[in-house]
Amino acid sequence: MRAILIFLAMVFSLAIGSVAVAQDGPLRLRITDGVIEPMPFAIPAFQAESAAAGQLAGDISRVVAADLTGTGLFREISPDAFISTVSNFASPVQYADWKAINAQALITGAVNADGQGNITVKFRVYDVFSGAELGKGLQFAGTAQGWRRMAHKVADEVYSRITGEGKYFDSRVVFVSETGPKNDRKKRLGIMDYDGANVQYLTDSSAIVLAPRFSPDGNQVLYTSYETGFPRIYVLDVNNVGRRAIDLPSGTMSFAPRFAPDGQTAVFSLTTGGNTDLYTVNLASGALTRLTSAPSIETAPSYSPDGSRIVFESDRSGNQQLYVMPAGGGDATRISFGAGRYGTPVWSPRGDLVAFTKQNRGRFHIGVMRLDGSEERLLTASFLDEGPTWSPNGRVIMFTRETQGAQGAPSLYSVDISGRNLKPIRTDGGASDPSWSPLQR
Repeated sequence: MRAILIFLAMVFSLAIGSVAVAQDGPLRLRITDGVIEPMPFAIPAFQAESAAAGQLAGDISRVVAADLTGTGLFREISPDAFISTVSNFASPVQYADWKAINAQALITGAVNADGQGNITVKFRVYDVFSGAELGKGLQFAGTAQGWRRMAHKVADEVYSRITGEGKYFDSRVVFVSETGPKNDRKKRLGIMDYDGANVQYLTDSSAIVLAPRFSPDGNQVLYTSYETGFPRIYVLDVNNVGRRAIDLPSGTMSFAPRFAPDGQTAVFSLTTGGNTDLYTVNLASGALTRLTSAPSIETAPSYSPDGSRIVFESDRSGNQQLYVMPAGGGDATRISFGAGRYGTPVWSPRGDLVAFTKQNRGRFHIGVMRLDGSEERLLTASFLDEGPTWSPNGRVIMFTRETQGAQGAPSLYSVDISGRNLKPIRTDGGASDPSWSPLQR
């Protein structure tokens, strides 16, 4: 393990000149900026330990490789370059053969299927340079139907062991699926794996839907629907697709909902009498609490991970800016001071950063800043980038990008918080308003 981490330290220091290293115990690294030379790794096709596991073994190892390379931190060595083969999961590793092709890490695995829909996946990770196994081998059991999820679990373990970062592959994204021309666009809620696979639809396209947001346990989604002609908030159960409207005073418009960390409360914007303020609602009792009372527009609230504070956007200073206030309401502190307008703030799961949308000089950006407004970094720039959402480990941000022109359609992109590894997310048709789930349980 130490050999791999030393390699990463050398790569990161050459690439970005800023590496956080623990002084006691194992090395730990924090990527902050710049371009990184990906770590080369080898992953022979996982071994099929039963006849029914033949196709699954190859498919699972391919998804593991795709997860790792997709981070931008790893580079897969082509199997054509392999000197050794792995014909048995228990066979000793020929480290010299893997060193000869410059593999820094080696991942081996095996899959067993009982023919009745149940499978077991086991794997090991090796530090090739030091000639030692990296941690202990693990085993996951599940169904053949859920093979992709087990592949994500394996990739999460490998990624976390090598980088020291938290896991995020075994997660889902809820989003707005969009079809049709701009002047007659149909929208419905969809849910998918973090990489765009396994898409399922949660609503039909009979009404406009906006801003879906996952609950802390990933089992529910809050969203806004225009099916009554006015924006109204609904809560939907992901597992059975049952839903209910949040009961709010008649004649009001409600939108931009988001769960509190306890999952029992939602914060949202409510417009009544021409004024838009922030409120919370107890999802069980329906009890309302007003948080702001100002002639300005307050919207896009997001809780801190500990539930003690809320970041939101407001035009109380004359244009859209970001503010932080106690979760129960009270004095708000402005945290955005750069040129342009700021909106859609989202608190990082780590609690140290806020992601936001910025509009300045005709361009849109996704950016991050500290809680006091310092260290603002713009990660993207385009005709229209908006609506960031954080991966469960706070390492990656997903957002909506829309292309220019009459036929322009929205699509989902992701980017590392260092500004590296900007890439599209594969979806069928247009997609917008992503919300990343916590790790699945």
